[in-house]
Amino acid sequence: MYEFTCRTPLLDGGDPEEKREEIRAYFHDTFDTYEDLFEILANEEAYHVKPIPLRHPLIFYFGHTATFFVNKLVLAGLLDARINPEFESMFAIGVDEMSWDDLDEANYDWPKVEAVRKYRDCVREAVDKLITRLPISLPIDWDSPWWPILMGIEHERIHLETSSVLFRQHDLKYVRPDFDWQPCRRGGVAPKNDLVDIPAGRVILGKKDSTYGWDNEYGRHEAEIPAFRAGRHLVSNAEFLEFVQSGGYSEERFWEEEGLAWRNFAKASIPTFWVKEETGFRLRLMAEEIPMPWNWPVEVNCHEARAFCNWKREATGLPYRLPGEDEWYRIYEHANPGDANLHLEHYSSSCPVDEFAHGELYDVIGNVWQWTETPIYPFEGFRVHPLYDDFTTPTYDGRHNLIKGGSWISTGNEALWSARYAFRRHFFQHAGFRYVVSEAPVSAPVSRYETDRLLSEYAEFHYGESYYGVPNFSKALSEIAISAMEGKPMTRALDLGCAAGRASFELARKFDRVIGIDFSARFIGLGVELAKNGVLRYTLCEEGELVSFHERTLAEHGLDETREKVEFWQGDACNLKPHFREFDLILAANLIDRLYSPRKFLSTIHERINPGGILLIASPYTWLEEHTPKEEWIGGFKRNGENVSTLDGLKEILGKNFRMIGEPQGVPFVIRETKHKFQHTVSEVTIWEKI
Repeated sequence: MYEFTCRTPLLDGGDPEEKREEIRAYFHDTFDTYEDLFEILANEEAYHVKPIPLRHPLIFYFGHTATFFVNKLVLAGLLDARINPEFESMFAIGVDEMSWDDLDEANYDWPKVEAVRKYRDCVREAVDKLITRLPISLPIDWDSPWWPILMGIEHERIHLETSSVLFRQHDLKYVRPDFDWQPCRRGGVAPKNDLVDIPAGRVILGKKDSTYGWDNEYGRHEAEIPAFRAGRHLVSNAEFLEFVQSGGYSEERFWEEEGLAWRNFAKASIPTFWVKEETGFRLRLMAEEIPMPWNWPVEVNCHEARAFCNWKREATGLPYRLPGEDEWYRIYEHANPGDANLHLEHYSSSCPVDEFAHGELYDVIGNVWQWTETPIYPFEGFRVHPLYDDFTTPTYDGRHNLIKGGSWISTGNEALWSARYAFRRHFFQHAGFRYVVSEAPVSAPVSRYETDRLLSEYAEFHYGESYYGVPNFSKALSEIAISAMEGKPMTRALDLGCAAGRASFELARKFDRVIGIDFSARFIGLGVELAKNGVLRYTLCEEGELVSFHERTLAEHGLDETREKVEFWQGDACNLKPHFREFDLILAANLIDRLYSPRKFLSTIHERINPGGILLIASPYTWLEEHTPKEEWIGGFKRNGENVSTLDGLKEILGKNFRMIGEPQGVPFVIRETKHKFQHTVSEVTIWEKI
């Protein structure tokens, strides 16, 4: 067992100079441990051969954590110059594969191990000098110059674990047992895995303690969790053997579509770390194979864990599945775990599933990570750290599931209650699973960031910042419309050309029911997402390929109570379905100069408005043939040598069924395209009452 002494430090309280030395010790302990892990590699060749086709050779990971320090400290302005620009480029990116069948065949001229060792020595010296000279004040937070130092330390601790998994996938000839990294030597008969009642309760998440945290841990999440039952133990090798022997890998009905594709690609028939021999099975560890310890936790990916649960569900008739993240926290709170196979304090491997009791359960934390059914998502109020804006955001894609609890080699931030790490479902970590029995579905919070540039611009236009003192356009139009409705019924409103839907929600402050319609199903999706979840996440272009990440909620605009009163539909304003009628108000914002036949729209819209109802039209009258054939323009041209404005055309068409109330008024709006480019426009608003 490796003697690992330092835990992730508290970042408040105490003497600042003592804290400086605590961080220094934490840094060196991390650097030492990482380098000692690589002593397991048997020779130079072991560094330069890929353990698996989907990953770089281990020389990359040996250099990567050091270059991370340099790159972040330079970015933070704490180092004046790079140490080795070639290494800091070569070892910077390419850590994880994006798909299990995405083979990277790129060729790299990797350096010798000794060159990387010398580079690491230089980085160690530079960081140590920085720790010595950097002014320190407590507490240390995101804005502190000490944060990137802690970021580098915790990043290396993550790779301590992920590198150990790659060692486990390396050919045995490239690794050797090491005295400092001794596995557990006790196997035996696996205990019966019965179920434990977990009472209902409330989960409140969001990092509050004064330790280093990654971006996804901050914010706030609350949920009420109904009672359920959970396996007393992690699923053992012996319990999983029943699934294998029953043909679980060959029965397609147990595998979900993505999992089946992985199973077929990998030709999997047993867990990856099981080694089948004529006499039975052995288990592959980091540097050796041992007789199968049937009472240790099975280590599989999420697809295999799900398939097992589906098999168990069919075999028992009970609703077995993986727990959600919230349910894992209820298990944690019920068990109140203490000592565990964690922090490298006991073994350099997993161990029997009945060794570490946590109340009624075992291994709630430690031993192996536990797959959950929850794809990682941002808590309300999530924001990225400017020094590492792509730590979590690439995983907000619905394809990366959370793992909880830590493994035997999890240290630092990884070993905390608040840790939130997620991997693609095909990924192998030191991870197993605990099943639960529950009829309740696992919630799937909104996680994806909208990256389509046009949609993101409109999301910001509707729900984001105000620029150059120009008020929110959708809100301004809604207020004008509601004012025009004074003394009139406000039962039903139609927001036609609703785009991202802000005006629909604003109108629902006063109207009993609001329907938003847009020709673009992509725009409708933004409104639907807000109506369903109350939150919208998107990226904005800063410059070139650089983006910023944004979260907007209906609640921050005082619109959360309107969600139940709004519905969104895809539709053509020139050819609406017959049932869209009997509205007290129709709002058509920036619509008419984007229609293929505005005359058709305007000449029939009265059929959909109640007598005395209001039609509000806003438009900058930007007539373009790419949207509207010139013969369909209702203004913006000369007729018989005389100017015909769009207002003239509106009066001509609408005058048969409406009377215009008041005079036209200009309402400005600003659309942000990039950090340095904005589109400033004035839309003319006219109000028409049906006669």
